[in-house]
Amino acid sequence: MSRVELKGVTKRFGAFEALRGIDLAIEDGEFAVFVGPSGCGKSTLLRLVCGLDVPSDGVIRFDGRDMRGIAPAGRKLAMVFQSYALYPHMTVAANMGFALRMAGVPKAERAVRVARAAETLQITRLLERRPKELSGGQRQRVAIGRAIVREPSLFLFDEPLSNLDAELRVEMRFELAELHRRLGTTMVYVTHDQVEAMTLANRIVVLRDGQVEQIGTPAELYERPVNRFVASFIGSPRMNFLAGRIVALQSGATEVAVTGLEPATLTLPVAAPGAAVGDAVEVGIRPDDLRLDGAGAARLAMRVEFSEYVGGAVHLHAPGHPAGRLTVRHPGACPAEASLSLGIDPGRCHVFAADGRRLW
Repeated sequence: MSRVELKGVTKRFGAFEALRGIDLAIEDGEFAVFVGPSGCGKSTLLRLVCGLDVPSDGVIRFDGRDMRGIAPAGRKLAMVFQSYALYPHMTVAANMGFALRMAGVPKAERAVRVARAAETLQITRLLERRPKELSGGQRQRVAIGRAIVREPSLFLFDEPLSNLDAELRVEMRFELAELHRRLGTTMVYVTHDQVEAMTLANRIVVLRDGQVEQIGTPAELYERPVNRFVASFIGSPRMNFLAGRIVALQSGATEVAVTGLEPATLTLPVAAPGAAVGDAVEVGIRPDDLRLDGAGAARLAMRVEFSEYVGGAVHLHAPGHPAGRLTVRHPGACPAEASLSLGIDPGRCHVFAADGRRLW
């Protein structure tokens, strides 16, 4: 297994900085996921770890060893790409064993490794087929098997499920999680899909504009996002952000006025370090935490503009709400009422300053 450490890693393409000052440690046996919107630098970061690109500044270490000048072949890693990149004229077994054959591994040992990987991925019955005879999910298993046979210390996955349909993505997420459990090998996974990140990762690295916004477990990012960006990116449906203003500061409590609230202010049971009366803030609350029965310390009037039935729940939307775009997740059938009184529990609220940083 490998421990991967990045210190002050920066990558420039001409005058453009794709990554800036990345400090990160991925522990032995960890499943780490890089997530963020398109263009945030996550694939570039993976290429630097792999050795396909070279950092402009900073250092990358595997188990304490500086990787400067070490080619991908010398890093004892395997990479699975978005494209399956299988040789169409070769059987599954030949595709999986090709890198071993090129490395001079004896035929008998190649056969053992291929058979072992095929059993792990439950594709033994497919070994004599060719790629055109396989489904998308089966091709992805072959691509992963090609990586497994090399017995790497580190697996790198670059959006490997993006070409699959929704049902297959769910199935392959389970299989990847199970594969990690069985092998115990360090895995680094890149995706723009926060659901993949939340379901697969031991820890998530959230990136934006070439910088790390937050590193933490899925629960830490969901419950304690460090800023508005992370709060909005992690969680589906996304967090609601209600425009507010601080009207009173007390010892251990803060009062925030929110448009449409009854009573007009929300008393939050925490102090707001660095905040002042009159400061504009945003109160964040998850769609799951808004109560349709009106129970809570405060209530917010909402007129439903449209709804989405998602099976077992309905998402109620009010994009034109005066306090800000509003979404409520309601388990069960869609309520008949077009106007609702939503209950708010102050203990489930997050508050963000005008610059996006979390106040509490």
